[in-house]
Amino acid sequence: MVTLTQPLREEHKELLPSIELLQTIADSIGKPPFGTLRRGIDQAYEFLTLHLLPHAQAEEQALYPVVGRLMGAPEATATMSRDHVEVVRLTEELGSHRSDLVSETISEDQEKALRRVLYGLYAIVKLHFAKIVFRFDLRKISWSR
Repeated sequence: MVTLTQPLREEHKELLPSIELLQTIADSIGKPPFGTLRRGIDQAYEFLTLHLLPHAQAEEQALYPVVGRLMGAPEATATMSRDHVEVVRLTEELGSHRSDLVSETISEDQEKALRRVLYGLYAIVKLHFAKIVFRFDLRKISWSR
């Protein structure tokens, strides 16, 4: 018996420390030197674009159709897919704010915008991961090869 969701569960465990980093960076805005903040924003953006968004795409393509079929309700994953849409939107917004960080100073408005986006991403992704485990109980979704 091969568990369909094992790779995704393992990825969740690997992604969690970087998800916590989103909150840590948001908490640090206004405190560290600009260069430190810039590196943190870059690290968060790279995590989102190179790891989290591809993970979400894999869920959409491999997991959600199977869950919908097994539950007899293709719409069962609609709220999960909506989470992904919002993560993409906020990641794009973070990218825009990141591009605006061109000088060695950051305005109060930029600080507020970065905090809002990073805290929003953190909250949505943490909730999304909790829903995955709770709603779909991934350990029970498997298939035989």
